[in-house]
Parts: sequence; C-alpha cells; structure tokens
Amino acid sequence: MKKHLLHFLMTASLTAFCASTAFAQSLISGKIVDENGEPLIGASIIVPGTSQGTSTDIDGNFTLKTDAKEIQINYIGYVSVSKQLKGSKTVLGTIQLDPDAVALQDVVISQSIAVQRKTPVALSTVNAEHISYKLGGQEFPEILKSTPGVYVTKSGGGYGDSKINMRGFKPENVAVMINGVPVNGMENGKVYWSNWAGLSDVTRSMQTQRGMGAQKVASPSVGGSINVVTNSIDAKRGGTFSFGVGNDNAYNLSFSLSTGLNEKGWALSILGAKRWGDGYIQGTEYEGYNWFVNISKRINVHHQLSLTAFGAPQKHAQRSNGLTIDDYTKIGHIVGEKMKYRYNPSYGRDKYGRVRTTNFNEYHKPQISLNHQWQINEKSSLSSALYMSIGRGGGYSGDGIKDGSADLRYDWFSTAQDGSLNWKYRNPDGTFNYAAIQELNAASDRGSKMIMAKSSNSHMWYGLLSTYTNQISKSLELSAGIDVRYYIGEHNNEIIDLYDGQYYMDNKNRKNVNPLNNAAAADPNWKYQHLTVGDKIYRDYDSHIHSEGVFAQLEWSHKDLTAFVSGSISNTGYWRYDRMYYDAAHAESEHKNYLGGVVKAGMNYNINEKNNVFFNAGYISRAPFLENGVFLSCSNSHKTNPNPINEHVASVELGYGFKTSNFVLNLNGYYTMWMDKAVVKTFNMENGNYGTVNLSGVDARHMGIEMDFRYTPTRWLDITGMLSVGDWQWDSNSKGYIYDSEGQPAKVDNKGNIIGVASEIMGEDHGWVELAQKGVKVGGSAQITSALGVTVRPMKGFRFSADWNVYANNYTDYKLPKLAANKTIVVNQPYKLPWGHQMDLSASYSFKIGNIRATLYGNVNNVYDYHYIMDASNMTDLNSTWQNISNVFYAFGRTYTVRFKINF
Repeated sequence: MKKHLLHFLMTASLTAFCASTAFAQSLISGKIVDENGEPLIGASIIVPGTSQGTSTDIDGNFTLKTDAKEIQINYIGYVSVSKQLKGSKTVLGTIQLDPDAVALQDVVISQSIAVQRKTPVALSTVNAEHISYKLGGQEFPEILKSTPGVYVTKSGGGYGDSKINMRGFKPENVAVMINGVPVNGMENGKVYWSNWAGLSDVTRSMQTQRGMGAQKVASPSVGGSINVVTNSIDAKRGGTFSFGVGNDNAYNLSFSLSTGLNEKGWALSILGAKRWGDGYIQGTEYEGYNWFVNISKRINVHHQLSLTAFGAPQKHAQRSNGLTIDDYTKIGHIVGEKMKYRYNPSYGRDKYGRVRTTNFNEYHKPQISLNHQWQINEKSSLSSALYMSIGRGGGYSGDGIKDGSADLRYDWFSTAQDGSLNWKYRNPDGTFNYAAIQELNAASDRGSKMIMAKSSNSHMWYGLLSTYTNQISKSLELSAGIDVRYYIGEHNNEIIDLYDGQYYMDNKNRKNVNPLNNAAAADPNWKYQHLTVGDKIYRDYDSHIHSEGVFAQLEWSHKDLTAFVSGSISNTGYWRYDRMYYDAAHAESEHKNYLGGVVKAGMNYNINEKNNVFFNAGYISRAPFLENGVFLSCSNSHKTNPNPINEHVASVELGYGFKTSNFVLNLNGYYTMWMDKAVVKTFNMENGNYGTVNLSGVDARHMGIEMDFRYTPTRWLDITGMLSVGDWQWDSNSKGYIYDSEGQPAKVDNKGNIIGVASEIMGEDHGWVELAQKGVKVGGSAQITSALGVTVRPMKGFRFSADWNVYANNYTDYKLPKLAANKTIVVNQPYKLPWGHQMDLSASYSFKIGNIRATLYGNVNNVYDYHYIMDASNMTDLNSTWQNISNVFYAFGRTYTVRFKINF
C-alpha cells in the first residue's frame, strides 16, 4: 500500500509541477437574477472542473478573475447556465436563471427542493463540487455532519453502515429521497446507506430540510428530509476519470461520460465506479460498485422523457457489537493500545485457516425510474415518475439449538448479555474461535449444534409519483398529485453453513408451529426433521404493503411575501403470506388498512434586501409500520395488534435570515411533540435468552435552536460555522408486551416469571411491563453540535480547508435489564458521554494538462487521532457511570485519502 501511494503521489506531484504555468487572468463580471428579475443572492459561479469560483452579493452581482474560457452559474432550484469567456475583460451583464419547475424541468425533483428566502423551512444544501472536495474516505451521509441538527455516526464501522439522525429522531424518521422518489423502507422506515454508498459519484446536489419540510409527497417526514438529486438532462458534455487511495488499502476508481443535450434532443450520461479495501475496523473487508445510466429525450417544447437507472452492489464484513470500556482496556493489553479501537470481536479463523465472521452483508438495490414532463401550456404542467426498486441480498444470522435451558444461538454473539466480551469462543489473541464450533458440531451425535444462516430480505417495489402544477394567477400557484406504492418483501433464513456438522434440527422454532395453522406440525417428528444447506429455518414469509395517497398545495407569492398551505391523505394496507408457521390453506393473513394524513402551512417574509423571517407549522397522523405496529410478531405470526393507533406529530418552527454581500446568517427554533409512538426495546431473560418489549403510546418532546453562518471577508477566505442546541426527552410512561427471542409471546406465571409461550398475543397470560420514563433524555444523538470551518485560496487553483466539529450532551440509549413481567420499571437517566471533537483537513489543486483539466484532492479526517465515544448504551437499572455503559463505539482515528481526477 505505501509503495503504491508513494508512486501515486510522486506522479501526481510531478504532473502538477510540469503543468502549472502562469496565465494572464481576465476580470469577469455580471449580475444573476431570477425569472422575475429579482437578484439571486449566493448564486455560485465556478470554473468547471476547478476550485475557482465566487458567489453573488446582495444585489446579485459578482466579479471573478480567471484565465478560463468558460464559467458555470448554479443556484439550487434553478437551471444551471454556462457562459463562454473572451478577452481580458468580460462584462456578461444581467443573466436570468430559469426555475427547475418550468420549461420542461422535472417537477417531481424540483417540488422537493426548497429555495432560500422563499420556502419557509430550515434548509442546507451542498453541491457536487463540495461533495467531491470534502467527502474523501468518509461515508456518504458524513458530508452533512456540519449541518445544524444532524448527527452522523459510522455505527459499527463497516462499509456503508453509517446512520444519520436529525433533531434527535432516528433514521427511520428521516425521509430520504433520490430525485424526489422516497427510498425509506416500507416495512419499518429504515434506510441502509450501504445500498447507496456509491451515489456520491453522480450527485448534483444534496439538500436537507429539517423538520416536516416542504416535500409534496403523501408520506411525511418527522425529523427532517434528505433529497439527493443526481445528474440528468442538464449534465454538460464531457467526462471524468478519477483514481484514489487511502488508509487500510482503500482504493476507488470511477469514470463518467455525458453527451450533453444534442441537436436532436437526446442526452446520455453514464458512470461506473468501484471501491474496495480492508476497512478501518479489523476484519471489515469490502467491495462495492456503482453504476448509473440516464437517457433523456426532449421530444418537443411540450414533452420530455428521462430514464434513470442506478445501483450500488456491495458486500462487506461488519462489526455489530461494541464492548464495555473495561473490555476495551483488557483487549488493548492483547492487541495493543492503538488497535483496541479497531478491534472486531467477531473476526477470526476456522480450523482450516480461513477467515470467518458472524457479521457479513451483501446487497444490491437498483432503482429505475421513468420521468415524463409535460408542459401543457405556459401556466400548467404535469410531471410523473414511474419507478421500481429491486432489492436482493441479506446478511449472516447465526443460529443454534436449545441445549438444556441454554440457547446456543447466543454463543455466536460477540458480547454477553451484560455487554461484556464473550470469552466462551475466544482465542488467546482475542479473535473468535470458529474452530471450536466446528469441533463441537463434529463431535455431536445430534447434528450441528450451531450453524450459520443467511437472513435474506429481498423486495420488489413499484411506485408512481405524479404532480400537476397550475399558475392560477401571477401570485397563486396550485400543485396537486398522487403518490402510489406497492411493495412485496421476501424474508427467510436459509442455512448456508453447517460448520462441519451433518444436519441441523430447528425444533426450537418448529415446536411453536400450531397444527391448526400448519398441518405438517401434527406429525410429532416434523420438528426433528434433518435440515441441510438451503433449507429454511426460523422464518419464511412475504410482507405485502400498498399505499395510495393524494396531496395538494396552494402557494401565494406577492412581492416580498410567500405563503403556502398543503395537505395530504393516504391509505396504507398490510398483509403477510407465511410458508413456515402456516400451510397453504392458512398462509395469507387478514388485510389491514390505515388512514393517515398531513396538514402543513408556512410563510416567508423578506423584510428587506438583508432580512427575512419565516414560520411553519404542521400536524401528522402516520399509519403504524408493519413491524411491531400492525403485526406484533411479524416474523412468525398473523396475529395483528387489536388496538393499533396512528402516530401523531405536531410541530412549529420560527426562523430568521440575514444576508449581505459577504455575510449570511440563519437562525431558527423548533418545537415538536411526537405522540403515540411505537418503540421496541430489548432485554435479558432469566433463562439466558434475549427478549423484546413492544411499547405503544410513547410520547416524546423535541425542541431546540439552530444557527449557521457564512462569512467571506475577501475572495480568498471563507469562514463557516453552526451551532445546534436541542432538548429531547421522553414525555410519557408506556406499557408494552413481552416477546421471546423467537418472537413468540412470553407466558408468565402469577409471580411474573416468564415460563414459556403464551396462549395468544395480548392474552391473559401474555406478560407485560410498564416503563416509567417520562422526563428521561432521548439517547443516541448528540443534543449539542457545533462546527467551525475555514477555507483559504492562497494561489490560483489551490484551496485548503480546516473543519472542526464538536459533539456534546450525547446520552446513551437505554437497554432493559433482566426483568420480571407485569410490573413497572423506573428508567434511570442515561449516561451523558464526554464531549467529542475532531479536526478534518481538505485540500485541492487544479491545473491543466494540455486542454484537459485535472484536480488533485487530499483529505485527512480526525487529524489529531482522537478517539471519542459516539455511540453507547446502558441498562436502566444501573447508575449512570462510565463503568456501566456497554456496546461502546469510538470514532475512527486518523484516516486519509488522496485522489486524482481529470475532466475532459
């Protein structure tokens, strides 16, 4: 690795030195306005493929010194414009940009894009050049870590395993869209960024809207939204090629090519990329690809078609469990002080010397969409996106038989139930002892006692999103549309490795199959059937979800005032088809349908050229999710919640903005009440197994203030910063029912002891627990975040940035201890983690090789190699001290990447 890196740096440096010669610079000036002739403040003017650029002032004016022959003008929500340059002094005059929502631009995309000083929401936007410059070897969501209200962690540290919270709300409550099309999982709302790990290569812009946002779709966001807009018909003619290297044998290679829009109205853009490496965390090797194709046709002045398809197939080993701080200290004596932060307790080898892991994921989720834009007349348009998503893949899931009272499934786990390191199958060097499991199975006269299965979670997802827009008058615009989705999820656990055993018996799950539901269970020997590789265990079912929604919005704009009111209503239906716990006659469950809706309103007022204020408020009634909401044990039972209720969210927000030619300030405050929320918590059972408590009727209160600014005292210096202070806490006590490790309802005796499987879900013998958690802090996300960044451009083509991020008031997520049923448990305040911080450095140098533009990028993250805790949990019955926290994950130490890119 060091040899390759040295050769790369020497070649790149020599090329840059030979190519860098002095050019006479021209002075370029102009004014950027919108469709109404109003100045666009903060529009970016860049030299394509370089770090050169500037932005417009309060009057929309700009000046730029450059020797380039072309500049590109960008403003989010508007069509980009390129201008050719001639002479030593070029006065471009007034340049008008057209909004994306007219002139055959994609309404489905633009309707989810907010515009500063117009849309009354708190928003932040990053463009493609910013992503290319600062992302480096970070995960895609980490480009947003300096955004107010956003908290991003790498979770276990595997490729694409990062997660993003907004305003204290977890990922399943943050709406993620790609080109305006929603991608949150329909069963539980979750987003797995490993499915989109290569999307940064084709992203044109990435915008966050905090709070309920301004998206015109039937499905609501609670904590906020992320809209990723990829290249389309506006992509310029040309191509790119890049190659990069980084720490731990990380490599990335990509190319792209675009024809631009030709004289016959066709445009084609393609991209291919590959990333591979060892991973920063021990034993987390990865290999990921990214492909992207866009074919667009401007048929005539009224119609345009665009077909976009992209995917990111990947496979990577993972680390699912962190340790206690005490165990990190102990393992440090074995693997070394520095390596303890990279330690992966599931990494090891078998008796043949092969690398093994209990944590592995592979998935490919291509998304294909066909967009049609119809400019009906000068006042109205119809934009439609017909899309589909094809998900294939899954992850490892170790299993084991019941051996007496012990469930050997949990011997696969890297940590014990109290969060300490599991030493039962552990070599002296700290690696997991897979050879011992092989020996256990080989010596068994009952087949394999422990096996590895693949937990497959595939799907087919179809959708239609269509929006009609009508400019009723000069001041009033109507938008209305439909949002229709249909989803089929295929879920099963398939044996993939017997670990030197001859067969496996899944009697612990099959014994719970009711003969009245599956006739095969009437045979007492059925549960002892000898299973082998390819057979299904634990679960084998399909989930079916359909959603039909309509939405509408009225927006009124007059001079300095913009106001809107919007609403939506949707129906969500669920049913499941089970092939394991039910036979063909009983395989299909009853169908359940739930209505939901959203009402939002907001207003922005531009007091003058420098000051603006905005206000928004909304109310959401959201249908419960399939998992743990409608089907209380969706892996193995048709039993539905007899009293499901929608989750309800009420939110209000106030904001203020200040802009001058060189200074921008945004300030906002929010108050959000989440009522009737469904929450799942794990706990330890007395028999050594894990269980879950499905809580319902949980309330939470999230409130806070956010500030960000940008100061440009000179054209060669930018200073940015943000501060976000939140106060998030649970606002009610709640009751939940208990389920065992197989998802079966837990039966209790009259003393509250769990003694088996209950007669029915929520029956008289089904155990429950009530949590007294009102006033307890919401954990899992830093409630105070801040950032300060400085970018300097000391010479032509060169820029350098330093960014400092700080995280404080980060509370641990709480876990339930071993509990007795039918009682109230008092939840202690979680542990407040020590504040964390890190410095990131970025640099780029742009130059020419003949007529080809080239850029050399360098990134160093966490430059002073500081390991601070980003995620952890603690038991509710223990004092909030560092000795009692577990599942601790530290921030990565110092990492680096170097990348060379050419534009042609």
